[in-house]
Amino acid sequence: MKKAIYLLILVFCYLPLQVSASNIHSNSYNDNNNPDVIVKHVYEQANLKGILDYQVFKDGYNAYYKTKGRRKQLLTIIDYSKPSTEKRFFVIDLKANKLVYNTYVSHGVNSGGRTASRFSNTVNSRKTSLGTFLTDTTYYGGNGYSLKLDGLTRGVNDNARRRYIVIHGADYATESFINRHGYLGRSWGCPALPKGLSRQIIDMIKGGSVIYAHA
Repeated sequence: MKKAIYLLILVFCYLPLQVSASNIHSNSYNDNNNPDVIVKHVYEQANLKGILDYQVFKDGYNAYYKTKGRRKQLLTIIDYSKPSTEKRFFVIDLKANKLVYNTYVSHGVNSGGRTASRFSNTVNSRKTSLGTFLTDTTYYGGNGYSLKLDGLTRGVNDNARRRYIVIHGADYATESFINRHGYLGRSWGCPALPKGLSRQIIDMIKGGSVIYAHA
């Protein structure tokens, strides 16, 4: 009898957390229903500690819920505060609270060498843009299978279409390139991924998922 009562108490104590977690994945998001306790819960469930800085995750998490038009419960965070020799591209499934991909990603040739320190929204700058993006459709171009991006942060990345900033695969975005040269190869501003992973990542995040680029 005592054991049954104890189990009932555990169930009722656990339910509020489940309801809260469900609510934050709804479309009726606002700043008041996204307390730190929920952000920390998702961060811990996804085992991001020691992999992705908590504040960077929190900023990306908030950007996700403030983005209109999102159609997938996926959040991609690119942490350009890390050097290119570190895996700084994160795809997080917010429905399952799980880190799905963590890999290398390039920055623009004029943004810096090993570490990106200069960013731009200017056409032909060949620099990386920061801010919030929404993924769109795919196509085949000069860099192969690529994903179009819409920049949503005014004055920071809203020239993404005019600059042809897309996600694509590249031979210079690999660990073997790092081993040979001591840093990752650089793009003309696009977040280029390892060719062996680019297609499957693109297919997962295409069609209305949020990307948050931080530095």
